[in-house]
Amino acid sequence: MGNKPFFIRAEWDEKARVWVATSDDVPGLVAEDDSLENLILRLKVMIPELLSANGYNIEDEMPFELLTRRFEIARPAA
Repeated sequence: MGNKPFFIRAEWDEKARVWVATSDDVPGLVAEDDSLENLILRLKVMIPELLSANGYNIEDEMPFELLTRRFEIARPAA
């Protein structure tokens, strides 16, 4: 599997008020949580489970890179 990190995207869903993570590198990965810290904890469990379920030989650490994106609006002070 090598040490190449798995690429994970997380975007803020304003309507649901949660971070949603998906990945093309980890088949079936869809996770959500209301904080990035909790989302990362969830990913640390889900990534090995999903890779194993998809036939990957899990024997070592699985580094991942999390790219986050959140849009906000800035307004001038009154």
